Amino acid sequence: MWRFIAIRTLQAIPVIFVVITVTFFLVRAAPGGPFDDEKAVSAQVQAALEAQYRLDLPMHEQYFAYLGDLFRGDMGPSFNYPGRSVNELIFQGLPITAELGFYAMLVAVGIGVLAGVIASLRPNTAQDYVPMSLAMVGICMPSFLLGPLLVLVFGIWLDVVPVSGWGSTPGEKVLPSITLGAMYAAYIARLSRSGMLEVLSQDYLRTARAKGLPERVVIIKHALRAGLLPVISYLGPAFAGLLSGSFVVETVFQIPGLGRFYVQAAFNRDYTMILGTTTLLATLIVVFNLLSDFLAAWLNPRLRYQFQKGGK
Repeated sequence: MWRFIAIRTLQAIPVIFVVITVTFFLVRAAPGGPFDDEKAVSAQVQAALEAQYRLDLPMHEQYFAYLGDLFRGDMGPSFNYPGRSVNELIFQGLPITAELGFYAMLVAVGIGVLAGVIASLRPNTAQDYVPMSLAMVGICMPSFLLGPLLVLVFGIWLDVVPVSGWGSTPGEKVLPSITLGAMYAAYIARLSRSGMLEVLSQDYLRTARAKGLPERVVIIKHALRAGLLPVISYLGPAFAGLLSGSFVVETVFQIPGLGRFYVQAAFNRDYTMILGTTTLLATLIVVFNLLSDFLAAWLNPRLRYQFQKGGK
């Protein structure tokens, strides 16, 4: 098991390095520069600005200088926010984005697992078709469409929840969490259904029923643990996707999270902010993927046995 953890962790390092490298050269290759929208300045001022942000160096020297700073934990100064570092801006917006992602994950897991399990108990009936049809709608409807619809219905027509902001009242977090978590709830519902259908046909569950165990005990105690393994494997990339996908939702609901800085950085060609945010998200995606793999291996005895056997 420890050998598996070490190998997967070492495999993740080149992935993050490739993301950093590709992002660095892509943002530099984009037309324009970070100071193109500024007022016309003299050549001396322009040269001083470029020297301050190392833009006067050759591209390869800029790249290695950035890697050195990043290795020390310094993501550099922001082009768009003079006097403020990328680290400071990320630490300001990340807690709000993470909180939104956490609430959206609760919505996704709660609705998705419940719908998938209910559908799996009576396959090919209305109890199966209705939640799976709703799940397909959730997969097909993007958050930038679902968000305004929820605002229109629950915020304007019914006027039951606030439509923007974050933190002043608990109601402000309802619509953004549902908007962000709806698509992932649909995926989790389908994964839960398929996993449960596979487990419910296993011999050990027939044995449990033959011993006279109540159906709810068979489902909750014996079937759920194995049936939800696909969901557990999906939770890692799902949470990372929630963090990166929250940028659109933050824009729709005017939430002061990390997405605001990232969107502004993209429009203003704030190289260091784009690089810092992309590096952070890539690292989170890799870390959550690793955690979901480790958790799935810990919960699955067969996987544990394979890893232990391979480590000998």
